[in-house]
Amino acid sequence: MTITAILQGKGREVTQVRSDDSVLSVVQLLSERRIGCVPVVDDGRVLGIFSERDLVHHIARDGAGVLERRVGDVMTAPAITTDDKTPVIHCLSLMTKKRVRHLPVVVDGVLIGLVSIGDLVKFRIDTIESEAAALRDYIQSA
Repeated sequence: MTITAILQGKGREVTQVRSDDSVLSVVQLLSERRIGCVPVVDDGRVLGIFSERDLVHHIARDGAGVLERRVGDVMTAPAITTDDKTPVIHCLSLMTKKRVRHLPVVVDGVLIGLVSIGDLVKFRIDTIESEAAALRDYIQSA
């Protein structure tokens, strides 16, 4: 199964910000939407990703003044991305190796979605449970 299957289930809407948005405005957006990160996109290109981890790191290092900076100055860049044809298991491996929890999905340079490790784990569990149920039904009918 590929990332396309995940996006079909969850949709392709992605909350995103621009690199010149203030960190404070982006933190408020994260809080309002109850999300952990946003891709930073300028002129249709994913430049990076801003997450709760970035905020914590920069506040610990630079203090509360970081809230007045541009998000482009404190984001993680470049963003680690995937495309819609990548197998789910490959993305899980990539996220584990790179220690990230979100992957922007980019096709032909355009952001088409965002997947989280939670999305991928849920998909894998649902698939495994479906396969187990099919095997139980097959065994019981034999």
